[in-house]
Amino acid sequence: SRKDLRDAVSAARAALPGWSGATAYNRGQVLYRVAEMLQARHDQFVDDVIAAEGLTRKRAGAAVDAAIDRWVWYAGWTDKIATVLGSVNPVAGPYINFSTPVPTGVVGVLAPAASSLSGLVDVLAPVLATGCTAVVVASPTRPLPAVGLAEVLATSDVPAGVVNLLTGQVTELGPWLAAHAEVDGLDLAGAPEELAVELERAAADTVKRVLPVGPVSDMGRLRAWTELTTVWHPVGR
Repeated sequence: SRKDLRDAVSAARAALPGWSGATAYNRGQVLYRVAEMLQARHDQFVDDVIAAEGLTRKRAGAAVDAAIDRWVWYAGWTDKIATVLGSVNPVAGPYINFSTPVPTGVVGVLAPAASSLSGLVDVLAPVLATGCTAVVVASPTRPLPAVGLAEVLATSDVPAGVVNLLTGQVTELGPWLAAHAEVDGLDLAGAPEELAVELERAAADTVKRVLPVGPVSDMGRLRAWTELTTVWHPVGR
């Protein structure tokens, strides 16, 4: 419902200072621990993926393995983002000028409809790795693995409010999310083509960063949820 979405956004906004303010190393350690918890519940997630997608046990097991591997990969990037995306800029005068990445803020995520677990991890993990908080709309037809992931996150060291899961129709929740002034970014991965156009238009009215439907590289997802801030500092002070 609209109230559930408002509550989720408020929780994500309240959790943002603590999560974005944690050291990148500590965020990475928290996310690594989540991967260990996912591995411990591997068989449960295999059952969930089978129920959601109708896969064989072998294929479902491979999908769960891939999701855990992707989570670990993004966890490993938490303390490397500043090195790769930041820069020292040449300037005239006795100054040092450098650009450093900071989190975009609260990100709305429309989870892919088809790939119920690995697709969700692909869009959620980079949001968390960059220090953003998330409001996730689960696949409306295959929500079970997303609910399982949310349960793991709720019992992990990820602070309350960092990830907020909504279940329901993306056609209903998507426009509300796009129009919400307290949402800073929107990943349209799970939006149908016509709805994606509508949501991009609505997001533009509230000046959101939007990641459109379509293939995005791993680094592209990390770049999407960071902004660059520039710092000047006098030399010798």
